[in-house]
Amino acid sequence: MNKGLLTIAATLTIGLIAGCGGDGSMHATSATMSGAVADGYLVGATVFLDRDGNYRLDAGEPTAITDVNGAYTLKVDAADVGAYPIVAMAIKGVTVDKDSNQPVLNSYILSMPRESVSGTVSSNFISPMSTLIRELMATGNYTMQQAMDQLRTQLGLPVGVDMMADFLRDPDNANYRAMHTAAQNMAALMGSQMSQVLSTSGSTTNVDVNRYRGMMGTIFSNISSVRGSDSDSRSAMSNLMGSMMGDLENMTPGQPFRNMSTSFRGGMMGGGAGNGYRGAMMRPATASGAMM
Repeated sequence: MNKGLLTIAATLTIGLIAGCGGDGSMHATSATMSGAVADGYLVGATVFLDRDGNYRLDAGEPTAITDVNGAYTLKVDAADVGAYPIVAMAIKGVTVDKDSNQPVLNSYILSMPRESVSGTVSSNFISPMSTLIRELMATGNYTMQQAMDQLRTQLGLPVGVDMMADFLRDPDNANYRAMHTAAQNMAALMGSQMSQVLSTSGSTTNVDVNRYRGMMGTIFSNISSVRGSDSDSRSAMSNLMGSMMGDLENMTPGQPFRNMSTSFRGGMMGGGAGNGYRGAMMRPATASGAMM
């Protein structure tokens, strides 16, 4: 064999070895995604890369449990970074909220949009803020920047505040304190409705995506009334919990997925959220899942 052929053969062999595991099988290039989960930092929350968008941890999806600082690291294929959303599940009686150092009273689901997922160390902060931004984007009516701007406006925060930031990192920042309070209230509202959103079949927990998105739309539409810690906000939260429960009960569970744009009011969809309760305005789906 001449030297040219030997060189080509050696080059091909090195390339194959670089792409193989010790058993000779091919492996994709790996990467890590890390960050934290919070309304207050959540310890013992389940975090996963939601490859099929069903808000449920399925076999084969990369997963991790948050540590004592609410931090997590997911090991994924490099091609997965920015391709799928990250979801976090706070589990009733298991996950501890460091705001109170007590287990959460109800399960609830947080997430962040795939468009903001990064391979940069500790950059993927999952919170009620990132969750609402993702759900606004899921309506198809908002870019990520528009969704952040809408949420910032609803919370009465000044231009320039990063709505995806870790609002716990600087307790002296007044804007971050306001975000923290709003996040605590949003998590409480979400937890109060999970009996309408989650169901179990054997050892599997299922999420009714339509009910979940209807709930998030109603929270967004009323967030300006329930964002604070004063008595008016607490009263509005209590009223909203009861109203949402009735709305969600009226949605037939397990319907085909449909666009929940009408649930998100107070932004581009029309009108600002006032002090009164704004319902989800849900319309029935056709058999194909399209809006009627």
